[in-house]
Amino acid sequence: MSDPKQIAQLVERFDRNREAYRSGQYNEAQLRQEFINPFFIALGWDVYNTKGYAEAYKEVIHEDALSVGGKHEAPDYCFRIGGVRKFFVEAKKPSVKIKDEPAAAFQLRRYAWSAKLPLSILTDFEEFAVYDCRMKPVQTDAPAKARVQYVTYSDYPEKWGDIASVFSQEAILQGSFDKYAESTRAKKGTAEVDDAFLQEIESWRSVLARNIALRNPRLSTRELNFAVQRTIDRIIFLRICEDRGIELYGNLMKLQNGTGVYARLREIYNRADERYNSGLFHFQPEKDRPEPPDELTPRLTIDDKPLKDIIKHLYYPDSPYEFSVLPADILGQVYEQFLGKVIRLTPGHHAVVEDKPEVKKAGGVYYTPTYIVDYIVKNTVGRLLEGKTPKQAEKLRILDPACGSGSFLIGAYQRLLDWHLDYYINHDPDALAKKRIPPIYRPPVAQPPGGSEPPGGFWRLTTSERKRILLTNIYGVDIDPQAVEVTKLSLLLKVLEGESQQSIQNQLQLFHERALPDLARNIKCGNSLIGPDFYQGKQLSLIDEDERYRINAFDWNAEFPEIMKAGGFDAVIGNPPYVFGRDWKALGISDSVKSYLGNRYSASPYQLDMFSLFMEKATILCRTGGMVGQIVPNVWLTNTYSATTRSFIINKARGLMIAGTPKDVFPGLTVDTIVYFMEKAAAKSITFDVCTMDARSEHHVGTYNTDSYADGIRPISVSTSPALAELLLRIRNRCIQLMELAEITRGVHPYRIGGYGESAFQRGPQTSRDVEERPYHSPNVKEGYRPFIYGRDLERFVAPKANDYVKYGPWLAEPRDPRFFEGTRIYSRKILGDRLVLAVETGDSVADQQVYITKPKSDLPSALFLAAVLGSRMMACYIRLYYDELNDAFPQIKVGQLKELPIPRLDLCEPADKSRHDRMVELVERMLALHKQLDAAKTAHDKTVIQRQIAATDDEIDRLVYDLYGLTEDEIKIVEDATG
Repeated sequence: MSDPKQIAQLVERFDRNREAYRSGQYNEAQLRQEFINPFFIALGWDVYNTKGYAEAYKEVIHEDALSVGGKHEAPDYCFRIGGVRKFFVEAKKPSVKIKDEPAAAFQLRRYAWSAKLPLSILTDFEEFAVYDCRMKPVQTDAPAKARVQYVTYSDYPEKWGDIASVFSQEAILQGSFDKYAESTRAKKGTAEVDDAFLQEIESWRSVLARNIALRNPRLSTRELNFAVQRTIDRIIFLRICEDRGIELYGNLMKLQNGTGVYARLREIYNRADERYNSGLFHFQPEKDRPEPPDELTPRLTIDDKPLKDIIKHLYYPDSPYEFSVLPADILGQVYEQFLGKVIRLTPGHHAVVEDKPEVKKAGGVYYTPTYIVDYIVKNTVGRLLEGKTPKQAEKLRILDPACGSGSFLIGAYQRLLDWHLDYYINHDPDALAKKRIPPIYRPPVAQPPGGSEPPGGFWRLTTSERKRILLTNIYGVDIDPQAVEVTKLSLLLKVLEGESQQSIQNQLQLFHERALPDLARNIKCGNSLIGPDFYQGKQLSLIDEDERYRINAFDWNAEFPEIMKAGGFDAVIGNPPYVFGRDWKALGISDSVKSYLGNRYSASPYQLDMFSLFMEKATILCRTGGMVGQIVPNVWLTNTYSATTRSFIINKARGLMIAGTPKDVFPGLTVDTIVYFMEKAAAKSITFDVCTMDARSEHHVGTYNTDSYADGIRPISVSTSPALAELLLRIRNRCIQLMELAEITRGVHPYRIGGYGESAFQRGPQTSRDVEERPYHSPNVKEGYRPFIYGRDLERFVAPKANDYVKYGPWLAEPRDPRFFEGTRIYSRKILGDRLVLAVETGDSVADQQVYITKPKSDLPSALFLAAVLGSRMMACYIRLYYDELNDAFPQIKVGQLKELPIPRLDLCEPADKSRHDRMVELVERMLALHKQLDAAKTAHDKTVIQRQIAATDDEIDRLVYDLYGLTEDEIKIVEDATG
């Protein structure tokens, strides 16, 4: 709780001595100790870490501003919840007039914008200014630009409630801060740091690609991509190191003076190799290094201008970036988007940047949010660390087999760093610090101004310990060589967090070892799904070089021999590619690859969704007793063709948890996802759990009996309670499937093959015949044309009405047997409403592909009876919950699911069953007639009366359907509660 009394005392004291404080002799350190710290203590923040939290979880980080190259390196305060930054506070001495000082505002906004924080505070206690930091800062901005709140000290008592409702610790925990931030979001002019930096480095890629291709005409496409990527990676790495105080500030900036920029840049690279030892700067052969040195980029010719332009935009005042606070996950998000494009060389050797085929197909690149990464890491790596010592933890091997830009490996590495530091602090840290190779040390500057040392002390992991953890615990594979390099870069930058020039120099002198490890043995390029046996029985001469590079077969036993001999990895985590089997042809994946994967893996042999293959591969690569955790599309839970995937996972799992994720995990992506994690076991456990989760919490849905799902036939829902799940299972088991009573198919695609539509543009202009044979809209029906019903035309129990007409015949793109458009049949819409949207048709209409056609195989049971059951509330509950469509933005039913819908068994030779059948038919006939009357009604009163009769008839149908399924009153209540 905030303390307004304490604030009143601070205000009184400041007012009493205001002139002395504003004199200029009262410095910032004094202000922070006497006013700023108490101010935020009054807001409920543990400013001095009196609770003794480990470094990773301190609520307030005091970052003494280090002057490097004449600039400040860090904001004065960082306020955090659970180790996650929420806002910065930049303090100024009272002699600074905050309201009118543009430099101070720009400095704060630059910090917070680079850290992607929505709000931050600039204060000298006399003044308190809140800025919306999502707007890209520009040096010439007025101090009022993006300022959303301004308060002076005399207003604190009156405005304290408003301040505390946003910036107190309690307000942040309750979500008030986030709501306020969203309410103040600027509508125009926002350019968040990840979008801006992505645009920046994409422009670098284009400029470098064109220049390098021009000046180095013998380069291949692969060599050009490597050269451009490696140049950008090196410059970013060195510039980040400068802002963190690891490299001399302005080292790169000096290259803008004079000529021969690339030659001088190579000299910086060579010095970096002496300090860091990473593969990023590996130019000379070295003993025991598995990867060969880079012999390509030292021989490149690059003009001065593109390099000077890049470097110029990395420094103040041209650069808005403050790399010392740029989060690792933001850099990863930028690179994930960056890797979605590739450089291609034209026949004239000109460089063109274009989307990768899989990215173009998916409509973009989607980065896994940090909270999803943390959730999976906590429930896999976190569980494996429980009760262990660092010596035992040293044996853990953590893998992401499709690591991309490295977000999951960074998350796992951070978890390990936090765990080790916490362990050492609680196990005689002073003794550990005196060891010959100490795992922890006290940094020379650690205390906040005027603060006292908290109970846990100030400790850091040494660079050697951070390197050891990385090399022993973290492993990754990706098919994209650029992604592999980005993962390495991100992990290396994580190693250097908290280091300085002095600490790195000390390490070189004391331990004779360079600051960074070579990750070539840990992070590798290859195809996780395809092994060297792919080439068995094939003539390599018939497979061209580009195809071999695309396949990039990877031998797990040869690449990680010790780990595989020991049974596999201890944890396999990640977000595998969301490539569906139907998309493989469009992506240029060959039939031989599909055949290999279909024979090699059991998961989804019909569809061969790539994420299903990765689910199986992750389990194979994990040792028995290890943990698997991934985020994948949720379709494997419900699709009929995913039965083998469900069966495979359930029968290999102990402690399986399936968690439904929020709908906005990947904004813009229409695929819904789930997170699952499990212990790989020799035998399945008796139960598994289902929950839903978001960025803040987890809600347990239920515990389910494994045996009911072990064969994979039954779909799994993340929305259904155990009681309802068991009820739906019982209904399914005692009914017959709709396809036993009726033939079901999808409607037609109305366009002629090779005629109107996309193929017309491929083959040439459409002909008059093509135009005639596509649907047309006219009140005058042409001879030979039939009504054409779209899904959008259907209304529940209303006779279908056509607005368009089509000439039906074999020339259509997807013709159906004519019998599906004759006689009595049911049209149902693919997209669901509150219930299945269906109509009974007896005319000669033709249905669109968004419509399913259900045609009874015999007169009994009749189409009207089936329509009543399919359109009932009970069936709506079954579809939405059994197939997990409850929370979808556009819930839909697939044709395979429609075929499997459970229909009550009736013996129509029995008078009771025949009577119920006929009563149902009578009710549907009444419903159809009432809708005709409603359509013809002219007055509001008549419409109301008829609508009431329709509702009453609907209720009677629902009650009769409940009776047909044999539901008790308690079970009816479960169904109706679930469907609202």
